[in-house]
Amino acid sequence: MGKKEKKKKLDEENPIPYEEEAENEKQKGEEETLMGKKEKKKKMDVENPIPYEEPENEKQKGEEETLTVKMQTLSSEPDKISPIVGYFASGYDPLTTNSAQQSEATVRVYRNTKRSNRLQLTVSQNGSPVDFVGTNYSGEATAPQLCNYAIGVFDKESQTLKIVPIAGNKVIRLDPKVAGVDIPEDENMEKKQLTAEEKAQKTRALTEMYSNKKSIRKAKKLDTLREQADAGAQHVEGNELINQEALNIAITATDGGRNIPPHDLAATTPQAAYPLDKIIAKGEWDYLSDIFDVLEAGESIPLDVFPSFVCNRTYKLADIKDETQKRRMAGIFSYITHLVKFKDKHSLDGISSAKHHKIPGMLAQKFSSLFGVSVSKRLPAEKIDLLISYVLVLTLYADNFRSDPSDIAKDLRMSVGDLRPRFELLGCKFVHEKRVPLATLPVPLQFIIKRKRRR
Repeated sequence: MGKKEKKKKLDEENPIPYEEEAENEKQKGEEETLMGKKEKKKKMDVENPIPYEEPENEKQKGEEETLTVKMQTLSSEPDKISPIVGYFASGYDPLTTNSAQQSEATVRVYRNTKRSNRLQLTVSQNGSPVDFVGTNYSGEATAPQLCNYAIGVFDKESQTLKIVPIAGNKVIRLDPKVAGVDIPEDENMEKKQLTAEEKAQKTRALTEMYSNKKSIRKAKKLDTLREQADAGAQHVEGNELINQEALNIAITATDGGRNIPPHDLAATTPQAAYPLDKIIAKGEWDYLSDIFDVLEAGESIPLDVFPSFVCNRTYKLADIKDETQKRRMAGIFSYITHLVKFKDKHSLDGISSAKHHKIPGMLAQKFSSLFGVSVSKRLPAEKIDLLISYVLVLTLYADNFRSDPSDIAKDLRMSVGDLRPRFELLGCKFVHEKRVPLATLPVPLQFIIKRKRRR
């Protein structure tokens, strides 16, 4: 039996229901319809081909051009004004106005005839009563300039990019001014003269607001020293005051006043006669560690930097075993150095030796107030005597109150004979040891008034 006959026999034995046969016929018709649509679309695509469009990224990539640019940076020149950038703080643009007449803006730059570095930028519009004005010496321009600016101009024809720097104070804020109403105030009226106390308060407030903790602590120490300096020779620490009677003692006929450090007439020891904590404030010791640090590093003290008195006595630090006492003695040596250099800095004969010496800011403030530096930066004669008295008292501490005045006399640019009366002015007496005169300090202090005999 052939295949066809066998299939026919099976169909007769298992006839397909009519519904299934209809469903099959329906699916077959749909398949033929879908195939017809595809063939028809394919035929239309062949007859009307769609033009090829490049992707957007590829299209933009093809439009980019590669340029070889010559860059030139122009520096400011004295005979040419550097560029000025003006901006409208309100966001107003004078070029986007309804009136064509008002859109024509005129820009002018004015220079002060007496101060050429002061400029004023004005932008005016035709038919408008409002002008935009800005200066480089007021407003935002007076704030610290922390940024640098530059403007670049690209010339397509010459393929050149010119970059011109712009000073921070040439970026000007333009504020609206109504003609006849907003009259510029006098510059001197804007700058209100502040008193010294107002300046100090303003500086203190800014320091506490913006500075770090270290700067705030340093500023507080400076304020304390400034208050002490304002009190003159009378130093205040807590509620303890120096004996006022000792400050008003009469002196020799050759002097007009006894310029000596704070002292106590009732003291029973030399250390208490001139209290060291009244000469060197507590907060100043932190700035007197330079000699100690140099010696601890194993280096030698440079002879051309420190006074001969200090250089000839640094060996004493090696004999001190206690580190606190060693730091204390090294701090005394440093304080003597700063006092001597401060005197040289404000005198004609020693200014070259103190040219490169750096005095800590806290001590410089105290010295300037205590010793009355004038506008000419020269110390008054009576303040020089006071400074020398401070130095001599510290030399007594350094030599355990038996001091040879020869070294310090050389540092102070004086003779030993001229220095001896100044020791006596402090209440010292001289003794000879191996034919060397030594200044000692007996207690209690006794100030002897010497008067010239009449002939």
